[in-house]
Amino acid sequence: MMVAFRKMHGLGNDFVVLDARARDLPVTPALAAAVSDRHVGVGCDQFIVMEPPPPGADVFMRIRNPDGSEAGACGNATRCIASLVADELGRDRVVVRTIAGDLPVERLPGDLWRADMGPARLGWRDVPLAREMDTLHLPISLGPVADPAACSMGNPHATFFVQDLDAIPVAEIGPLLERHALFPDRANIGFAQVLSPERIRLVMWERGAGITLACGSGACATIVNAARRGLTGRRATVELPGGPLEMEWRDDGHVLMTGPVATAFTGELDLSRFG
Repeated sequence: MMVAFRKMHGLGNDFVVLDARARDLPVTPALAAAVSDRHVGVGCDQFIVMEPPPPGADVFMRIRNPDGSEAGACGNATRCIASLVADELGRDRVVVRTIAGDLPVERLPGDLWRADMGPARLGWRDVPLAREMDTLHLPISLGPVADPAACSMGNPHATFFVQDLDAIPVAEIGPLLERHALFPDRANIGFAQVLSPERIRLVMWERGAGITLACGSGACATIVNAARRGLTGRRATVELPGGPLEMEWRDDGHVLMTGPVATAFTGELDLSRFG
């Protein structure tokens, strides 16, 4: 079965995008993992399938990690998919639905897109954590990092605030922290260095994906957790390896994320080769 695909990215956080709105596609976790493999597939941080829009939304976006597991949120992919649908519809505002809820997205000047990533959820059951505790301070430490804050942006996040981001062995401790016993669904792990009340450096270890050049939901969790700790205000630029995202945690609890989108290339896949 030959199907068209797009390779898109937001600040280097890259996606293989398939369109299943007009016909069903035999996408399984194993197929998604095979296509996501950078050695034998196309390669991506997340595998995205556009599905028919349910009532109240303009498209349904299904997200799979490179290991085939399903994710509830991906901020950079949300902007990418919104840009495609907005161009199709000739509109500047669209609603992208995921398994975590509806995400309104609007086009801004300068080829930027702003996504309302919904409310940050701060309860221990929301993250989720394995037992009741204060999500502002988790009793976790490993090597040079300790005392993360946690929240959910439709997917679980824990943010470690560090003095020197360059000194953190993210590739070594990221996979161990992702699978810590406190995270029954595993977690995305952020390592953040607050440079000023308006600027944060961030490197993410993404659940099921590893280190990525950018992570929209991770940037959302970082501004929320930084503001909760009193390290920043409710607005800040989050600087990721792939570039900056402009973040705002509104008073109503919703998190707004602004950044670019890009299409790297298009092509066709023979899905039978990735069975």
